[in-house]
Amino acid sequence: MAETRPVTASASAAAAAKDIAFGSVAGVVGKIIEYPFDTVKVRLQAQPDGLPLRYQGPIDCFRQSLAQDGEGGGGWRGLYRGVSAPMVGAAVETSCLFFSYRIAQSALRSVMPSQYPPSSSSAAALGQEDPLPLSSLVACGALSGAFTSLALTPIELVKCQMQMPASSSSSSRPRILPLIASIYKNHGLLGFWHGQLGTLIRETGGSAAWFGSYEWVSLLFRRYYSNVPASTSASASTGTGPLPATPSDAPLLPLPVWQQMLAGACAGMSYNLIFFPADTIKSRMQTESTSNPSGSAAAASASASATPKHQPHQPHQTLQPQPQQPLQKRKTFLAVGRSLWHARGIRGLYQGCGITVARSAPSSAFIFAVYEALKEWFG
Repeated sequence: MAETRPVTASASAAAAAKDIAFGSVAGVVGKIIEYPFDTVKVRLQAQPDGLPLRYQGPIDCFRQSLAQDGEGGGGWRGLYRGVSAPMVGAAVETSCLFFSYRIAQSALRSVMPSQYPPSSSSAAALGQEDPLPLSSLVACGALSGAFTSLALTPIELVKCQMQMPASSSSSSRPRILPLIASIYKNHGLLGFWHGQLGTLIRETGGSAAWFGSYEWVSLLFRRYYSNVPASTSASASTGTGPLPATPSDAPLLPLPVWQQMLAGACAGMSYNLIFFPADTIKSRMQTESTSNPSGSAAAASASASATPKHQPHQPHQTLQPQPQQPLQKRKTFLAVGRSLWHARGIRGLYQGCGITVARSAPSSAFIFAVYEALKEWFG
């Protein structure tokens, strides 16, 4: 993933367009794989304080969700409820990450030309730039995540509220457009960035870990193959992605697909594990109106969550009436974090972490593999 693209203006514009297109496709593929697990994660994170836990763990949440959503939504269809917004979000997030990661590398070279000398002769002959040091790539990943968080927070706000469980006796489903309209009506345009601080922390640190882990594992493979005879390395390269050439001045060559996927899996687990508490707090903030037991509409929502046999039309009461509490002040990131810490301690901050890390491995593996494959096929 280190930037090795041509450096002319027209080539840079074409590379940016490809980053956006390839990243969008890769993000959608990854989201389709991970979405049911993400739904379970959000439901575990959004369980209200002051009420008995509805789910005892990921497996129990899966079981209850399949049984409950299955009565009116076809089981797995319930776990994919609201997937349209996350698919858009995944396309936006992944394309923004890859695009801004490349831009950050180019900007770093421009700002600090003395620290990053001109390309080596072999790379220059191919119109490429040498990869940056690993520490610089980690910094570029952090900048990429900070930029992406601005586009991602509104989408995640809608996604999290769409993922909240419906009542077991109703086949009604929450709708995206009324939810978006009600958020705007009651909280204004800035209301869509509720939870931005949590997203910023997660994306900045997580993206640094995501790109950093991918580059580091890829570097390990390159160093290993740099000591393998050229014929062996060439025969091993049956897939797409970076394969090492020589340690010093040769341009990067593709890794086999399985190595890309292994590096991507490590990247996904690093992204989710390190900054997971920030994601938990963000999810609580973005679902507080559907899980907070205070207030009439919210109380109905919490009651339906605790005793799903009541209120058969709860899905509409969960999402559409929620904006009818516009004057209730939203809690800040620190307030939600303190409340969660006092109620459940460190365990509450990592609620749903196991399933999140587990699903992130295959999802991230496919994201990088698809992106690298598209880049290889379409240049």
